[in-house]
Amino acid sequence: MTNKTFEVPNIHCMGCVQAIKNELRELDGVTAVNGDAREQTIDVAFEAPATWEAIVSALTEIEYPPAAN
Repeated sequence: MTNKTFEVPNIHCMGCVQAIKNELRELDGVTAVNGDAREQTIDVAFEAPATWEAIVSALTEIEYPPAAN
């Protein structure tokens, strides 16, 4: 199991966080998604077959790409 916390600068409200949760929960292997609108962060727990690349792709598709680190 992999846990990752990352910044998403396009988060402006809890509606944004909910959109991200809804999208990521559809990916096989994503086991938990939590977010903080004030901090503009998302915490995601995942395992195979989900990959970080697939998560980034899904977030980019809905216009919530993670900040480049």
